[in-house]
Amino acid sequence: MAARRKTFIAWAAVAGVVSAAAFLAAAELIALLVAPQASPLLAVGSFVIDIVPQPFKEFAISTFGEYDKIALLVGLGLAVLVAAVIAGVLEYVRPPIGAALLVVAGVLSGAAILTRAGAGFLSALPPLAGTIAGVALLFLLGRRLRAWRDGSVTAGNRADPVTAGTDTADAPRPGSSRRGFLGLTLITAAASVVVGVGSRVIAATTSSIAAARDAIRLPAVRSTVTVPTGAEADVEGLTPLFTPNADFYRVDTALTVPEIDPSTWRLVIDGMVDQRIELSFDDLVNMGLDEYGITLTCVSNEVGGGLVGNAIWQGVAIRDILAMAGPQSGADMVLSRSVDGYTASTPLDALTDDNRDAIFAVAMNGEPLPLEHGFPVRMVVPGLYGYVSATKWVTELKVTTFEADEAYWTPRGYAAEAPIKLSSRIDTPRSGTPVDAGTVAIAGMAWAQTVGIDRVEVSIDDGDWQPATLSTPINADTWVQWWVEWQAEAGTHYVTVRAIDSAGTMQTEERAPIAPNGSSGWQRTLVTVR
Repeated sequence: MAARRKTFIAWAAVAGVVSAAAFLAAAELIALLVAPQASPLLAVGSFVIDIVPQPFKEFAISTFGEYDKIALLVGLGLAVLVAAVIAGVLEYVRPPIGAALLVVAGVLSGAAILTRAGAGFLSALPPLAGTIAGVALLFLLGRRLRAWRDGSVTAGNRADPVTAGTDTADAPRPGSSRRGFLGLTLITAAASVVVGVGSRVIAATTSSIAAARDAIRLPAVRSTVTVPTGAEADVEGLTPLFTPNADFYRVDTALTVPEIDPSTWRLVIDGMVDQRIELSFDDLVNMGLDEYGITLTCVSNEVGGGLVGNAIWQGVAIRDILAMAGPQSGADMVLSRSVDGYTASTPLDALTDDNRDAIFAVAMNGEPLPLEHGFPVRMVVPGLYGYVSATKWVTELKVTTFEADEAYWTPRGYAAEAPIKLSSRIDTPRSGTPVDAGTVAIAGMAWAQTVGIDRVEVSIDDGDWQPATLSTPINADTWVQWWVEWQAEAGTHYVTVRAIDSAGTMQTEERAPIAPNGSSGWQRTLVTVR
């Protein structure tokens, strides 16, 4: 008896999972037809990104790096699976509670979709269609499963001499009930996989944005970045001077990459300005493009971490655009907004300073911006962490004040203003990778944006500081490479690095966490010599 009950409970769990799959498949199909950005799973994932406390965000970034969004989707999928199992079991033992849970899921996913930036009336249709499909299927499967159960009990009573006289003329037949349940389950499961996965794949592959990007022909730049002789060292294991686009770190709040047609993109400058400005993509690029060598750093970068990259950007100076609008007296902040609703707070003086190359970038390392790095236009501001300056898919600048407005990360425990800290990093040798005794190159990167690096020093086993050789800097806004030749002896050794900027400021030894305004401290690496 107990075994039979467990069997039906297991089938109830399967019914819940299949009903949830039908929910998602129907929603994805309708989203494909009327509202591509209204996928319930993706909308809920984006909502989770927004509400997760700061320590969990940092844990995800430090643990999964650029795969943090994949990890989130996997975790969200597991949560949906567990919830679906619960709904299926409840619909079997206490109908219609399971169906009510699916209705709640539909309402929550609808709310997540409708509160996203750019949502419209049609965005409500995918979660509505999904809810109807999921609830209807769960109701039918629950009823057929109970009929299968009741038919099995009746069949058992017919074989029981004690209950053989029971009137069972109208009882459900176990065979037909079982076939009805299993058939509906299998057919729906297969259809859900085909429709759901197919809709998501079609949505991803039929986008014309990649083609629009490939078709862009940017005008020739007015000025280029001069890369001096000696700017890049030939040391095995050392990070390249320029980070390839495919390897450039990506940290943002967009669960899916926004797809923006450059022909319809608009940049609006408003707020505390004398004149509201609205520019098209052609308006922007026809103002004249220049090249800029700029290193970007994420505030989530740990000491010695890899969330930093260097590129040649093509773009237009933000100060020129702001000058057209005329910021008013009293303004001290610019709130930039992405197409997906993300905001960043940048000090106004950082964007209007003639000596700082804050730009609207349209190209990266010689090609239009990759979709995941902000196509068609993003902000790049030297000397400020990305979360307060490097808005991707930017569509609006609001000239305002720090008192009147706050950006996405400020209420989540981060500083409203965040200059990049003087930093250095050891690239080679790496901890956990033994090296042979003899001459070993210790090498890495250092950066002090808007100021520049004066020197880098290395200490072995807490001994005297040795000066490192520096590559020739491109400018004060890019990192430099450094290296030291070390006569390594067998054993384990600690290698420590620190940098001094061109103003004479030494990199602080004091360790600081990522929040509220970036990590700090000297990197100290354990090296094994064999």
